[in-house]
Amino acid sequence: MANSVLHKSETRGDSDHGWLHSRHTFSFADYYDPERVHFGMLRVLNDDTVAAGMGFGTHPHDNMEIISIPLEGDLEHKDSMGNVSVIKQGDVQVMSAGTGITHSEYNKNKDIPVKFLQIWVIPSVRNVKPRYDQMTLSIEDRHNKFQQILSPNSDDEGVWIYQNAWFHLGKFDKGFMSDYNFKAKDNGVYGFILNGNITINDQELTSRDGFGIWDVDKIVIKADSESEFLLMEVPMK
Repeated sequence: MANSVLHKSETRGDSDHGWLHSRHTFSFADYYDPERVHFGMLRVLNDDTVAAGMGFGTHPHDNMEIISIPLEGDLEHKDSMGNVSVIKQGDVQVMSAGTGITHSEYNKNKDIPVKFLQIWVIPSVRNVKPRYDQMTLSIEDRHNKFQQILSPNSDDEGVWIYQNAWFHLGKFDKGFMSDYNFKAKDNGVYGFILNGNITINDQELTSRDGFGIWDVDKIVIKADSESEFLLMEVPMK
């Protein structure tokens, strides 16, 4: 019997610091909801907008898989491993924080905001050597199909993390429908709608809604309008 959880866009935590406007799907910083701490191993899903020229100063992380997906603009990254890079729409970035890293993230542009998703996944192993990776994706590869952007395997499509998790992006035309088959038993899938309207199984969803489903081995996704979405398949325990 399928289990599911629905998080409508407007029910997310809302944190506005002026330079940073963040919507939290799960408990984070000053936003805490005991019913919304995590979805399986998916711990953080932050929908961030950073004002022109502003950003996060150097700060630490450890024992977390941190994934950044830029949606608009350019995000400049520096870390204690010596990486200096800019990620932009169409890129995906991953850090395995492991034994500990520090990093900073700034909006590289002085005239427009940068928008990105910051996602944390609890790792399957602790205290690994920290690592960094990023890649540029082909946006055409998600048109009416599931574009894999993350997996547990370093030789598979996309970036990889220390967890039995798979992320896919989809950009569907109105009316297009497709099954998504789970990669691993005991995993669940959390869908996050970037824009448009889709139905997952029988649940209608709109922009920035989140919907988690588990105890099934596949889901049916139908685009009710031209739409774009992120599927995050993660272990539930």
